[in-house]
Amino acid sequence: MQYWLMKSEPDAFGIDDLERVGIEPWDGVRNYQARNMMRDQMQVGDQVFFYHSNCDVPGIVGIAEIAARGYPDDTACNPEAKYYDPKSTADNPRWYRVDVKFVRHVRRTISLVELKNRPELADMPLVRKGNRLSIMPVTEQAWLDILALE
Repeated sequence: MQYWLMKSEPDAFGIDDLERVGIEPWDGVRNYQARNMMRDQMQVGDQVFFYHSNCDVPGIVGIAEIAARGYPDDTACNPEAKYYDPKSTADNPRWYRVDVKFVRHVRRTISLVELKNRPELADMPLVRKGNRLSIMPVTEQAWLDILALE
């Protein structure tokens, strides 16, 4: 079992949207490091903190689960799609995605400010200056520490 944090803007696709649909492809990731994590590391059953970014109170708002291992993101091959990439083809996909499944809301938003003020989370990529990845690993200890903040 591995643990992850995945960021999404609530105006684009938030935790309530995931709850409504149940399972959703996590597409549109256009960062090679994040792509590699989805393609090579994420496994069905891995747990995910769902994080709202670019909003009034950025923070962890829910828990999801990886429902399907990494597979090619076909939005990259569609010229009409928002995330089209002409260098990605069906024979040689450049971008990947995973499916995520809603598990639950957290009891309250665990804000970025609160996470940054927790010494036990100082090594977490999310709280390090300059880290802008939309997907990042979470250690088991950090996962447990964050759950204890609920």
